[in-house]
Amino acid sequence: MSGKIIGAGVSLILCVGVVIGVVAVVQSPKNETSSTGQLKTTNRAVTALCQNSDDQQFCHSVLSTTNSSDPKDYIATVVKTSMDSVIKAFNMSDRLTVEHGNSSAGMKMALDDCKDLLQSAIHELEASGVLVQESNIDAVNNHSSEIKNWLGAVVAYQQSCLDGFNTDGEKKVQEQLQSDSLDQVGKLTGLALDIVSGIAKILQSLDLNLALKPASRRLLEIDQEGYPTWFSAADRKLLNNIDNGGVIPHATVAKDGSGQFTTILDAINSYPKKHQGRFIIYVKAGVYDEYILVDKKKVNLLIYGDGPTKTIITGRKNYAEGTKTMRTATFSTVAEDFMAKSIAFENTAGAEGHQAVALRVQGDRSVFFDCAMRGYQDTLYVHAHRQFYRNCEISGTIDFIFGYATTLIQNSKILVRKPGVNQQNIVVADGTQQKNMPTGIVLQNCEIMPDPSLAADRLTVKTYLARPWKAFSRAVFIENVIGDLIQPVGYIPWNDLEPNTQDCYFAEYGNSGPGSVATSRAPFAKGIISREEAAKYTAEPWLQASAWLPAASVPFDSSFTKA
Repeated sequence: MSGKIIGAGVSLILCVGVVIGVVAVVQSPKNETSSTGQLKTTNRAVTALCQNSDDQQFCHSVLSTTNSSDPKDYIATVVKTSMDSVIKAFNMSDRLTVEHGNSSAGMKMALDDCKDLLQSAIHELEASGVLVQESNIDAVNNHSSEIKNWLGAVVAYQQSCLDGFNTDGEKKVQEQLQSDSLDQVGKLTGLALDIVSGIAKILQSLDLNLALKPASRRLLEIDQEGYPTWFSAADRKLLNNIDNGGVIPHATVAKDGSGQFTTILDAINSYPKKHQGRFIIYVKAGVYDEYILVDKKKVNLLIYGDGPTKTIITGRKNYAEGTKTMRTATFSTVAEDFMAKSIAFENTAGAEGHQAVALRVQGDRSVFFDCAMRGYQDTLYVHAHRQFYRNCEISGTIDFIFGYATTLIQNSKILVRKPGVNQQNIVVADGTQQKNMPTGIVLQNCEIMPDPSLAADRLTVKTYLARPWKAFSRAVFIENVIGDLIQPVGYIPWNDLEPNTQDCYFAEYGNSGPGSVATSRAPFAKGIISREEAAKYTAEPWLQASAWLPAASVPFDSSFTKA
């Protein structure tokens, strides 16, 4: 996300603070405008802003450094303190790299990844020092989801940094980073999420007529060509033209030399500086054995192939052979507005490779159509920000759809493969760590079935819908066809030491098939939820699509495809 967008979001929050502050002063009794009025109004502002925080004592201690009757100053304090904590963590990771970077290859990878992730967090928070700018208060609702999206990504990076230190020899450095800086990053960003999430409630409680439910396109409504109706006319036309052979790409990749490039990475690196609009790369049929990173400067990139059985990007990096999970990805994209169509991403390390990512997606507003993600453990890493998948095939064994993103997977085939000896299968492992992170994994109108490799053993190899990777893990299954391979209990704890079952949210609505029977689901799962509750995880209430897609009025019920 660019600093300009973040800055607009922060200034909008601060603008809300101005309104709240004004109302607080106006509504204060006359005797509160005496010599003690400043203190009383200040306390009212702090109490209002902390009311949505689980740790109100911490909230008050952070905000108490600001002596003001204007809530905008308190919000600015939280944002600035969050930024300071991330910078401290970045500097510490830099120092620890000098001190411990040569101790092992794994340690160096973990510390280097930490620095990259914290740099991304700094990028998300770079507008923390932006002064309050003039804004129309009616615009607040159009940007609040952007702010929560940004804050959720910061938590994702903080957690991913810690995830990288996963061997006994690395634990001491992990503990030092955690206790001296990263725990504070998580607490402060969580507090910022709490306060931002509470602002809408405060506005509603003050009965301000700000049209808090704007018109928006429903992410799940599909047009007659099979594309979501929120899709811009230009992008829909572009994809239709791809299908009809009417697109002239900026770059063509072909292994036989019939294109400008023989490798996908070279084509991506041909992206011109300051390019405007979509940059289109066509990858002809072939198996491309290469590791690819789309960096954040290459925005609005579209890569398309000849179909996921013909155009295949492959690799086999894996944790068992010494590569950190984040670095095992065959294909990674951290750029905004990335789109892929008719391509397969695979990791062929097999079950014995343990964590082995085929596709890692970090960039905001990423979209995948008619693609395949093939692997075993950790196939699809939905790392951060908002992501949409349609008509895809995703295969794997353990936690093969995992991450910290706001993810919607629609009309796709979820194929569970045969795991290694003494292993079990889990489809989803979501990393939502904070109560108000706007993140989780939603599967809607998909088929969850055994891969042919598992078909004969599907009733003896245990397979589960999800397990809670982090404290507030969220997985929602809506209108799917679920095969008989799923265990009746549906869900299992993360592990014995960290079950993460107290605050996780696992829910189902409108599913069919033998595996959808929810009468024996794990007691910590929500089980079957109401239509009203399920609606929160479609379109605007869940993905808040109007924050990043063109807005238009669409009936709410169109979010459900079957019910």
